[in-house]
Amino acid sequence: MTPERFQTLKAALARRQPDLTVLADDVHKPHNIAALMRTCDAVGIFEINAVGPDSSFRRSRHISGGAGPRVGVRTHRHVIPAISSLQSSGFQVVAAHLTETSEDYRSVDYTRPTALLLGSELRGVSPDAAALVDCHASVPMRGLATSLNVSVAAALFLYEAARQREVAGLYAGCRLTPEQYSQTLFRWCHPGIAARCDEQGLPYPPLTSDGDLAANPFASLAGASRLP
Repeated sequence: MTPERFQTLKAALARRQPDLTVLADDVHKPHNIAALMRTCDAVGIFEINAVGPDSSFRRSRHISGGAGPRVGVRTHRHVIPAISSLQSSGFQVVAAHLTETSEDYRSVDYTRPTALLLGSELRGVSPDAAALVDCHASVPMRGLATSLNVSVAAALFLYEAARQREVAGLYAGCRLTPEQYSQTLFRWCHPGIAARCDEQGLPYPPLTSDGDLAANPFASLAGASRLP
């Protein structure tokens, strides 16, 4: 960990948006997941929500250009409870869904806490989910195609959200809690040690100003006086 790299990670983490997320319902193709994770990292999403097998998103982290480990994944078994949970937490859920009543994706106010619902590659947004969300929005189509690839559509929506949030000053200061910031920074800087601390139930040690460990978290364990 160089001092320059440490400062880069700190700056990126300070721009994370805890109230902007994606709810991906059974998006399972690895190239779509990888592209989605890269876009989420690029616009500063702190954590995404995924419906379906957790393993799909975990595996695809390895082909997302390093973006995967920087974006948290919260998994859900079913989309309807996931939507309800997000709404109960104060999020508006916007479905990327073309209907007769859908609005232009650029007209949505993404400065509000927002979850973008993406349907599966095969079925799109399910009727039950479409009935529960707060609004439907779509990308205007000028040609013969009626839809975009799910990861392409997500990129358009999320970059519009980022544009609005930039104008509103939501990237200007850190919006994570101190605990979220410190623990996530440690995981980003020392993922292997963080994983071992989690396994052992140990707290993360503080970091120096250069991002190095200020103490050995395993020093008190028998036979574990050295770092891995």
